[in-house]
Amino acid sequence: MQIIHTKTADLIPYVNNARTHSELQINQIIASIKEFGFTNPILVDGANGIIAGHGRVLAAKKMGMDSIPVIELVHLTAKQRKAYVIADNKLALNSGWNAQLLTLEIEELMGLEFNLDAIGFDGFDNFGEDFDSEIGDIFRPILTPTIGQREINEADIVKAGDRIERTFDGTLKRYFGVTCPECGEDFSLEDK
Repeated sequence: MQIIHTKTADLIPYVNNARTHSELQINQIIASIKEFGFTNPILVDGANGIIAGHGRVLAAKKMGMDSIPVIELVHLTAKQRKAYVIADNKLALNSGWNAQLLTLEIEELMGLEFNLDAIGFDGFDNFGEDFDSEIGDIFRPILTPTIGQREINEADIVKAGDRIERTFDGTLKRYFGVTCPECGEDFSLEDK
């Protein structure tokens, strides 16, 4: 497969593309392109019809990019093109997250003051419901906007007792929940 540059204005969106792109997501894609470059070429048929990359094309147009990288998938049949428009989006949604590892990575990036919009997260607010973890679902931390900083909303934690809190100096502290097997009372232990 060969990557070629095609005029952005010449690319034709698939009329039945069921995937939607909010303004927030388009802005996140723009932040990603600015941070990393245009690293994921648009997939098109032999006539500049977009098969995959509708959101990236919208971002490129908003950025005023005259041309962008594309890969022509001329070997696909009409049936395969129609199916791949869905598969390209849905297959990625079928994966999960290891909550502990993702939390550690996001915490580190936050400490480095990295723009989380460039990776599709505004803090932890896009985690979703399902996490893949070898020890099971641990927690679902959610950062909610407040004046001047972001704080964890403990109501969004999936398993009681495990939480992350932001201290006044901006650092994150992790607490692990322990439930007494005798009385059922929950206790919180600080990770030091």
